[in-house]
This record gives sequence, structure tokens and C-alpha cells, in this order.
Amino acid sequence: VAQQIPSLLNPFIGILADNVKLRYMVIFAPAVTTICMSLLGIAPLYIFVLVLLFVMGLSSAMFHVPTPVLVKKVSGERIGKGMSFYMLGGEAARTVGPLIIVAAVDVWGLEGTFKLIPFGLVASFILYLKLRKINISEELKGSKSITGIKETFIKNLPFFLLIAGVMFFRGFMKTSISNFLPTYLDEKGGSLWLGGASLSVFEFFGAIGAYLSGTFSDKIGRLRMLTIIIFISPVLMMLFISSEGTMMFPYLMLLGLFIISSTPVLLALVMDIDSEHHAFLSGVFMFISYVSTSATSLFVGILSDYIGLVETYKISSYLAFLAIPFVLLLQKRFKSQLNR
Repeated sequence: VAQQIPSLLNPFIGILADNVKLRYMVIFAPAVTTICMSLLGIAPLYIFVLVLLFVMGLSSAMFHVPTPVLVKKVSGERIGKGMSFYMLGGEAARTVGPLIIVAAVDVWGLEGTFKLIPFGLVASFILYLKLRKINISEELKGSKSITGIKETFIKNLPFFLLIAGVMFFRGFMKTSISNFLPTYLDEKGGSLWLGGASLSVFEFFGAIGAYLSGTFSDKIGRLRMLTIIIFISPVLMMLFISSEGTMMFPYLMLLGLFIISSTPVLLALVMDIDSEHHAFLSGVFMFISYVSTSATSLFVGILSDYIGLVETYKISSYLAFLAIPFVLLLQKRFKSQLNR
């Protein structure tokens, strides 16, 4: 809770980001996050652990809310490809990060993880060198107007409600795979090794899918790309559930390609909105993502305790089909309003 609760502040962080120099929020975030996480092992009291986790969560939010705006700035007409690179970095970190921290704890112990702090400092220094001359504050004319923020929210509320529907019903499937895949395979008689290897396969192909989807959305259109992803993903999930043994891996690879690939397309859609408050809109999107992920994780966890993960996986795939009406409504209502 201490780590995740700052995510509830994402829209307000977006308002703040619209009124300060965005690049400095992004530049300092890796250093602050790394320092907080690396000091957990030497925290003398539980309250210090909570404070470190809260500050880390706040720093993470201050990185993830404004970065799509910076990506939009440097991507020119290829926003989808820019978002794909952004997501590719995130998925690569989710794959490599656990290996690094496990190795660090094994060599130095939890108390010695403070030795990783220089990595965060170097990351922030590199960001400073790359971003120090990128200035978009002067382009956000009128962004200091609270009235403008309110009007922006009201104007785009129908769009975000549809986005929330897509993310919520799709989230059951994504959460089932991302959080519970090793346990699911264990229930089906697989080994712990198979569960770990399967998750690595899923994340690896997820990184590829995150890169490809945004790039292709620049060529065929965001909504068309999103529609393809939403239609195909539940079918692949059902095929994966019905498969056994080594036959699961081809479907798991395809699931990785399609399940994670919606996020860069959705981010690019948000950045395509004609607005002076893109950081605020990014904050709203991140807030929806946090709430939908939390709600679906809770649902999947509780339901699996009662009926088992195998049946829960089936229900998650059925619920994913309910995202289709929302993406079709997006096509009908907002295709002419978005740049792509």
C-alpha cells in the first residue's frame, strides 16, 4: 500500500507536471527511486521502510506521468514508435531487474544493496545530458489555468470512460498471466522450472509486442491496431488454456505479443488528443491503469482461491471479450477527433 498509494495522485501529478519543467521530474526520478529502494535493507524501523516505499512510489509516479509527454515531443510524427521504445525499456527492466537484485542480495545480502545506488545516479546523469535542452514548458500556453484543466477533463471524460472499459475487462486476462502464471501451471501439473521459464517467455515476447504494436499503429492507425489486439487476445487465451505440455509455448509467445502490446497504442492515443494538458491526461491514464490493475488482481486472486486458477483463467478469457464493445465505441465516436 505504501508503495502503490502515490499512484492515486497521478492526475494531480499531471497537473503539477503541466506547470513545471517536465524534464527535471524525469531526470531526478531514477536517482530518488534507486536510493530509496537500496536503503530498505538498512532501515532501522518499520516506519522507515514505509516512508522509503512511499517516497519511491511517488518518485516512480513522477517519472511515469510526464515521460509520455517527453516521448511525444521527441517522436515527431511517429508517436506510436516512440511509445513502443518507451514500453520496450519498461518490459526489459521487468525481465532483467529481478535477476540483478537477486544477484546483489546473494552476493552482498539485503543490507548491502545500497551499493546499487550509483546505477540510479548514473541513470539520472545520462537523462540530464539527454533531456536538459528539451523544453516544452513554453508550449503549454494556458496550462496554469485550473479552468483549463477542468474543461479538459470534462471534454475527454467519455473517451477515458471507454478506455477504462477496455483496460478493465482486458485486465483480467493480463493480470491472470502476469501475476499467476507459475501457479496456474503448477495446478496443471507443471514444475516450478516450467512456471519460471514460461513467465520469462511471456515477458520476452511481451517486450517484442510492445515495440511492434506502437510502430505498426503509426502505419495502420491506433484504433485499428487496438481493435486487432482486443479481438485476437481472448482467442489466444482460450487456445492457451486448452493446450497441454510443450504446445502451450507457441500460444504463450503469441499471448505475450498481444496482451502487453495494447499499452503503447493506448498511450499514443492519449497523446494524440489535441490538448495543452498532455501531462494531466497522462496522469488520468496512469490512474485508470492503476485502479483497473488493482481491481482485477484482487478479483483474480479471490476467485482462484474458491474455484482454482484453471477455471479463473477461463472466466478471465470470457471477460476479455467484453472489452470489444468499448473499442468499437471508440472507433465510432472518436475516430474523427483523434489524429490517427
